[in-house]
Amino acid sequence: MAVYEMVFSPTGGTKKVSDIFTGAFCKESTFIDLSRRDVDFSKCVFSEEDLCIVAVPSYGGRVPAAAAERLRAVQGNGAGAVLIVVYGNRAYDDTFAELQDILEERGFLCAAAAAAVAEHSIMRCFAAGRPDTQDKKEIAGFAEDVRSKIDAGICKGQLTLPGNRPYRSYGGVPMKPRAGKSCIRCGRCAGECPAGAISQEDPARTDPGKCISCMRCMAVCPQGARSVSKALLAAGSMKMRKACSGRKGNELFLAE
Repeated sequence: MAVYEMVFSPTGGTKKVSDIFTGAFCKESTFIDLSRRDVDFSKCVFSEEDLCIVAVPSYGGRVPAAAAERLRAVQGNGAGAVLIVVYGNRAYDDTFAELQDILEERGFLCAAAAAAVAEHSIMRCFAAGRPDTQDKKEIAGFAEDVRSKIDAGICKGQLTLPGNRPYRSYGGVPMKPRAGKSCIRCGRCAGECPAGAISQEDPARTDPGKCISCMRCMAVCPQGARSVSKALLAAGSMKMRKACSGRKGNELFLAE
């Protein structure tokens, strides 16, 4: 069985969770970065002998549009799939429903799923430090359980996941990173933006209509020159404080 780790993780939180699961699931895997714009994902063709671990963050309770577009290009052809949804301690709403629909439409057989908490990519005060030691132990243990059941041919039934159809509406958030005076226009943010929202000719310019507020540009900027409005950040943190308070646990699902 060849294992592929397909991840959309602009700031690294989703990849941390996916790496924990994948590392416990198998010794060798092939990594596919769904955040890259320069990859022809239609060339990702799998077979019944393959298994794909597909990990995405939840943006407003939905699969990020860029990740959804790229996943709709791959060809499952009966390959197995483990779904991982990562969220910042608020909720994942309809992310599982949308991700499962996309993968099944592309010919995957969904065997298991995990909803895991990681540090919020915008308001980093929420779920700070997660996945932590407890999370790692739980996720790794689940991976080992999933592997044993797949090897035994057990995970071949219907995978029932939370979520609504039609999916909740999501129009994005108003917090769009901007370049400050320390920007040296190196272009790294433009090259790595998953949505192609930053001008390659003038990296200080961002198209707010294309920006998905994934914060990758802030994460990769070598000068720390990009930031979001402090006023909007404070207002957003205040608005989400109640919904994000308290420790939310990981949720694990197996096909029956």
